Amino acid sequence: MDVSSPDTWRWIFLVVAVAFTVGEIAVAGSFFLLPFAVGALAAAVAAFLGLPVALDWLVFVVVSASSSAILWPLRRRLDSRTPRHAIGANRWVGREAHVLRDIPGVPGETGLVRLDREEWRAESMIGVPIPSGSTVLVSRVDGTRLVVLPLEEPSSLPPPDIAEPAPKEDRPWP
Repeated sequence: MDVSSPDTWRWIFLVVAVAFTVGEIAVAGSFFLLPFAVGALAAAVAAFLGLPVALDWLVFVVVSASSSAILWPLRRRLDSRTPRHAIGANRWVGREAHVLRDIPGVPGETGLVRLDREEWRAESMIGVPIPSGSTVLVSRVDGTRLVVLPLEEPSSLPPPDIAEPAPKEDRPWP
């Protein structure tokens, strides 16, 4: 294999373009290796057109730099967005809901909230009852119920019920 031969470099640039493309697909991260893959592909095309090896390298450098200048700012914009769950129950975390039925302040007891078009059972995270008509923030999803925080000041909410919850044996649920 003669590395000074333009015939050799056309295949080297083509293999490098494929390797960078596969690396871009395999590596977590956006547009890190893609500019180099584009540059290597352009250099391979230049080599197949019969340009000298020095010009092939110049094409590789210029096209890679140009691709980087275009793709890396796009990568920053895409990566800076806050991650949101598009599917599954975790997409509700951080969203506001409207209380339809009072949420008791007793752990394990639930009220009802509306989140977009769906109705969910909801439990108070801080143990303070939340009256219907209030707005709450979903802090997490626990199975089939939401755990919520009131968005109003706790002083504007009614005082918590001081009665002790029924012993576990007397409760109808486990």
